[in-house]
Amino acid sequence: MDAVTVSKGQLLISEPSILTDRSFNRAVVYLTEHSAEGSVGFIINKPTCYILKDLMPEIDCDFKVYSGGPVQQENLYFVHQLPELIPDSIEISKGICWGGDFDILTSLLNSQQINSTNIRFFLGYAGWSVEQLDQELKETSWIVRDNTYPNLFNVNSEDLWKNQLLTIGGSYQMWANAPKNPSLN
Repeated sequence: MDAVTVSKGQLLISEPSILTDRSFNRAVVYLTEHSAEGSVGFIINKPTCYILKDLMPEIDCDFKVYSGGPVQQENLYFVHQLPELIPDSIEISKGICWGGDFDILTSLLNSQQINSTNIRFFLGYAGWSVEQLDQELKETSWIVRDNTYPNLFNVNSEDLWKNQLLTIGGSYQMWANAPKNPSLN
């Protein structure tokens, strides 16, 4: 297999072969960092049962919170398209940023100056140590795709994994239409 080039801003689509991995089964990860120190991303298609004000009562906001991954699930993270409003944001790609000044974000949310199509909140993240992601790519655990969505936060998260497999085509079309729990088939 040829080496796969990976860079931040890309999507990692979990291979159907990792059905038994609870965190990454049918996951789509937005890669926010990929360097010699390791890789970080957020699972963008797995909403939790929480909304933001459940976790942060001082923020009067009902935006969904997503399971970002199995690492540090007690921490809240955010990715957004609002660098002009949220100082200290780190640009990932195509105007999508990670983090920033949380006090200013809180004020913007409480004054309803931000809508859910500009931002996504996550509990935890997906992380890989040095060369761990490269090894998982060699083991064909992930499919690397460019992010072609004009607004990643406005995409139907429930069908995101399925739709990615359908665009890849071939044998992936069968997996895209398989039930979430094959034992119930």
